[in-house]
Amino acid sequence: MPLQTVAPQRLYRQIAEQLRQLMVSGEFALGSRLPAERDLALQLGVSRPSVREALIALEVEGMIEVRTGSGIYVQRTQAVAKSKSAPKAKHLAAHDTDTPSEWGPLEVMSARLLIEAEVAALAATHAQKADIKAIKAGLQQMKLEAARNKEPRDGDEAFHAGIAKACGNSVLLDTVQRYWQARNGPLFERLGDYFEHPESWQTAIAEHQQVLWAIEAHDAPAARKAMQKHLKQAHKRYSASWRRAPAR
Repeated sequence: MPLQTVAPQRLYRQIAEQLRQLMVSGEFALGSRLPAERDLALQLGVSRPSVREALIALEVEGMIEVRTGSGIYVQRTQAVAKSKSAPKAKHLAAHDTDTPSEWGPLEVMSARLLIEAEVAALAATHAQKADIKAIKAGLQQMKLEAARNKEPRDGDEAFHAGIAKACGNSVLLDTVQRYWQARNGPLFERLGDYFEHPESWQTAIAEHQQVLWAIEAHDAPAARKAMQKHLKQAHKRYSASWRRAPAR
């Protein structure tokens, strides 16, 4: 069965379903190596980030294994959830839902770039002393978590939530909170296993510091620019070559 070009609706789920069917049918045999990410993107007529999201979904199901520096291999020909937070006996990529935990991680990052840059600009305009204190507390929590060699996700979430609260718009606050529901889902968690590490945490902390300084100065253009830079770099880190992911 040849690969088919897919339509752009809920893209990573469609891609994952095509790949899953090829594994089930034996087109990609158990233990075989899948084509490279870039080759799959060309054959499917989609972007590499969409392919990456599909591969992560299939790995959460237990159908493939990513071996950094080697390739991506067929591990099973029927889905078995590997993550405690992943729904059991469920094809993440096959179901058409609006659950944030099943949103594509790189698609979420693209949406955050558009929305949270403006949220940061609004926060710089409207933030009160209590808001800035809360944002600072989130950044300090990130630093403490990183110093303990713990992924600074709680501090990261507190930092961005503090900015969203400071922007003065409850709809935007709710939107950012839904992004974090996605951030704490199994797909993001698995992607983070590959591309989050102490060095990347320190880089992210420095980027957050720039955002804080701009908000403290009530400089909306600078806050927008700093948040755009941070989220562009975060997207770049998550979409880096598999070969750049540390071996586990």
